[in-house]
Amino acid sequence: MVREDAEAVLTAKFAVMRQVLDERQWRLYLGTEARALGHGGIAAVARAAGASETTVAAGVAQAGDEAAAGALAPGRVRRPGAGRPRAEETQPGLRQALRELLEEATRGDPVAEITYCSLSLRDLERRMAAKGFRCKKDAIAPMMRQDGYSLQGMAKVLEGKQHPGRDGQFRHINAMIRVFRAAGHPVVSVDAKKKEQLGPYHRDGRAWRPQGDPVRVRDHDFPGQGLGKITPYGVFDIAANRGFVSVGTSCDTSAFAVNALRLWWQQEGSLRYPGATRLLVTCDAGGSNGHTRKLWKEQLAQFAEETGLKISVCHFPPGTSKWNKIEHRLFCHITRTWRTRPLMTPDDAVAGIAATITGQGLKCTAVRDDDVYPERVKVSDSRVRYLEDRVTVRHGPHRQWNYTMLPVPRPGPDPAPGPEPRGPDPALLASLAALAGIPAPGTLLGQVAVPWNAGREHRLTLDRGHQRLRPRAPGSGYRKLSPQAILIAAACRIRLGMTWALLGQILGVHYSSISVPAAWAIPALHKHGITPDPGTPRITTRAKLLEHAATAGITLTIPAPSQATRNSTPGTAPTRPRPPT
Repeated sequence: MVREDAEAVLTAKFAVMRQVLDERQWRLYLGTEARALGHGGIAAVARAAGASETTVAAGVAQAGDEAAAGALAPGRVRRPGAGRPRAEETQPGLRQALRELLEEATRGDPVAEITYCSLSLRDLERRMAAKGFRCKKDAIAPMMRQDGYSLQGMAKVLEGKQHPGRDGQFRHINAMIRVFRAAGHPVVSVDAKKKEQLGPYHRDGRAWRPQGDPVRVRDHDFPGQGLGKITPYGVFDIAANRGFVSVGTSCDTSAFAVNALRLWWQQEGSLRYPGATRLLVTCDAGGSNGHTRKLWKEQLAQFAEETGLKISVCHFPPGTSKWNKIEHRLFCHITRTWRTRPLMTPDDAVAGIAATITGQGLKCTAVRDDDVYPERVKVSDSRVRYLEDRVTVRHGPHRQWNYTMLPVPRPGPDPAPGPEPRGPDPALLASLAALAGIPAPGTLLGQVAVPWNAGREHRLTLDRGHQRLRPRAPGSGYRKLSPQAILIAAACRIRLGMTWALLGQILGVHYSSISVPAAWAIPALHKHGITPDPGTPRITTRAKLLEHAATAGITLTIPAPSQATRNSTPGTAPTRPRPPT
């Protein structure tokens, strides 16, 4: 038996020696100590070393067999062939079956050295078991690496269809930037950032917080009710390395995009470039600032007129939006600032953008834009032609992507002389005005013109739901009758009770050419004392009108009704020629 004090000494020795010996040396050392102790040495050494008696016994055997102890080559701890054999060695055909299975799910370029498989290791393990092979996923992974497979993520490198003139457009954009910067004019890169859902939603990234107290957000990213979305539209000043972001709570439209540019100019651009007369804008070819958007060019023309700047625009070719400087000089840093921070309100987004800085000197300004920007706003074809002929100057190798909006329109060509305006006989209008009790129609027109037009604009604004998008062109509207003729017709309607159909026959126009514009004038006439009299007659025919004029002592000459006015009279069927007898 081995004494307890001897086991304590062995325990201390083993604690030191175990750290410097490999597996084979440790086993031999335990065997030599057990042999030296004699009977009961294997059990005592096993207890002191915390090893198995089997391991100690193997060490005793190896220590007694000098030939076996020195048979291993230097650097080896086990005999060749020791350990569990590989699965492909014990199961013939396993490697070939795995390759056939991988061939069906292999993706990627066949010429590339590294490919990838669409099946997971567990899927491969189940399919190999279905073929009769016992092979775990830990054995499948090394065989796949030997055949050229590896774990990889996706890489955003494909740009889609490449335009044949993209290189020329890039050279033109770079040349324009150099020219503008050399002249001291501002150059900005604009784009709309991805829409962000407001509320307690997950955001990528990690941040330092007390242990066990993460930011708690919803487990699903389904949009909630009432919080809505925000659209950040950025303006990046390339020369100054300054960002400006307008956080919109309405729709991402061209009007919203140009208003973000307008806010930047009012708050920063005009102060940073006080003597600038031109502005270069680089942007994508699609979205709210796309080169085919009519409203984008319409709003830019208004912005140029307001500021007096010549606004040059250069669009990147389609499919190259990631080349826009604002993407990798501003938006990526905003995303970094927002990480692990749920955006509960638009003010949270504004505060996060304003706090965005970099070691290269980037600073940001953020504002909130709560204006309402309706979608599907139409720009008339005539307005588009006007902008193209008078305001837009195209340049560069691809004229559809490069243009300048002038602050002052170019002089247009002299209009071709049109036909002489035809209207009612002035003598007829004077007689009708006398019958309606209007001695001076011109003076009355000057008095009611302002409230007449104001009332019309107010009702049109209520009908359409928003203000007029552009100023009304002079002379637009109904042109078949002069304002004075419409005013006299409205007075006849009030004072004489004449029907619109009868007035249309007398004045030689369709009844709607009087009833529609006169409806705006009647309220203005009422405010100037032109109201129905208690004994207002109801004149519906030419005969009654002539009889009333004769009673008042006024000579009235009414022209014969034309075929057009006769066919357009309400309730009157068009006249048809009779068949020959």
